[in-house]
Amino acid sequence: MGLTTMGCAIKKEKKEQPKYQANWESLSEYEAAADWFKDAKFGIYAHWGVMSVPAYANDWYARNMHIEGTDEYKHHVETYGEPSAFGYHDFVPMFKAEKFDADAWADLFEKSGAKFAGLVAEHHDGWSNWGSKINPWNAVNMGPKRDVYGELSKAIHKKNMKLVASFHIARNLQLYKDEPENWLKSISYFPYNPNMPTSSEDPLLAKMYGNIPKETFYKDWLGQLKEVIDNYSPDLIYFDSQTQKIPENYKNEFAAYYFNDAVAKNKQVVFTHKEGEFPKTVSLEDFEKGRMNKITKDFWLTDETVSVGSWSYTNTLGLKKADEIIHILADIVSKNGALMLNVSPMADGTIPQNQQDVLLEIGAWLKINGEAIYGSRTWDVFGEGPTKQEKSGMFLDKITYTPHDIRYTRKKNTIYAIVLGWPGNNMPITLTSFTTKILGDNIPNIKRVSILGHKGEVPFLLDTNGVHFKTPEQKIDDKAFVVKIETK
Repeated sequence: MGLTTMGCAIKKEKKEQPKYQANWESLSEYEAAADWFKDAKFGIYAHWGVMSVPAYANDWYARNMHIEGTDEYKHHVETYGEPSAFGYHDFVPMFKAEKFDADAWADLFEKSGAKFAGLVAEHHDGWSNWGSKINPWNAVNMGPKRDVYGELSKAIHKKNMKLVASFHIARNLQLYKDEPENWLKSISYFPYNPNMPTSSEDPLLAKMYGNIPKETFYKDWLGQLKEVIDNYSPDLIYFDSQTQKIPENYKNEFAAYYFNDAVAKNKQVVFTHKEGEFPKTVSLEDFEKGRMNKITKDFWLTDETVSVGSWSYTNTLGLKKADEIIHILADIVSKNGALMLNVSPMADGTIPQNQQDVLLEIGAWLKINGEAIYGSRTWDVFGEGPTKQEKSGMFLDKITYTPHDIRYTRKKNTIYAIVLGWPGNNMPITLTSFTTKILGDNIPNIKRVSILGHKGEVPFLLDTNGVHFKTPEQKIDDKAFVVKIETK
């Protein structure tokens, strides 16, 4: 009897190709702005790590302590000795995080109204806040000897918030070892100096100070991102500046890995860029301490900090007031952005009470007025009032709003007018955007006006000059209040 292939054919298993390939054309098919991001609007993260130990000047202490003549250098010499004898790496054993309580942090973030939250996974300084297998300078091997990012990720997920991981490490790569005239260029965080540990060729020290071959650095950059994606599944990855130092093929591979991992886990993820360092087709633009001055089609992010003068904790840290942050939030949301607010914990893991108080004030405001923020979209105009933002971009000068400044959001047939301050009790207000000059023939048919946090309807009049009403006889809120305008 002859051999036959009938009924016994062996088929080779075809390996399923990943959905997204490592090129921008394929990656652009992914929705850069996740649905949850469009609705969330407000998040919180923390600059915390070895950088928190010196508690002096600002989060660039680690760089400036190595530059002779700077205030940080003088302070370092007076306090710890010459950097050649006591380098930045010598702060690592002092970062103990002995009072860090991930559940308490997550609880605070939730009470503050955040819908996404997290931590700097790795700053410019080469320190990893998770148990990296690639970077020996990490929180499990050294310092706290705890997976602080992992603990926080679990606590945040338990609260059903989305998880943030921020990566600032691209700036860590030293580029000017053989160019003494360029050692101080800010594109490299640690300046090469043959008299400082930043020039060390000891493999361990060289890794922290970014004094390693470029190709090794690029592979480690990608590998550490994969570690965090695999182990903690962040929903938002934030990149600080200088990712243009990373070759495009590595950035392509990162994005493909992140998107394909999200598909496998049936979730939506977001990552950000600054100033075109990734294409807008795959990531959202971030404006550090800035924002757009108009409504945009694309969604975007602003990262701002509760503190003044430093992103990480210092002993003389100044703070913004809750009303300033609420006004920034309202302005951002009215133009199609979201706000990620930084807090600055101490090295022991304590979030100082004065920072907590500001966060809780924001949370109390959002508990009453969050209806105008969460899940909202832009209206025909973003706002009105005398205070103008002349330009879009990062690092804008402080803008102080008044009760005459109003920002708008909407949900279907409801328009929200966020008044940025309290004009006084029983005071007349006119919403001048509800005119043919602004809206043309699209003036909505208003059926009801009310104020969030105030019982009952508010009498109003719509005429050719806009919508007229008076504030209640009792103050609603000094910081801002929301007029809810329901239309037919």
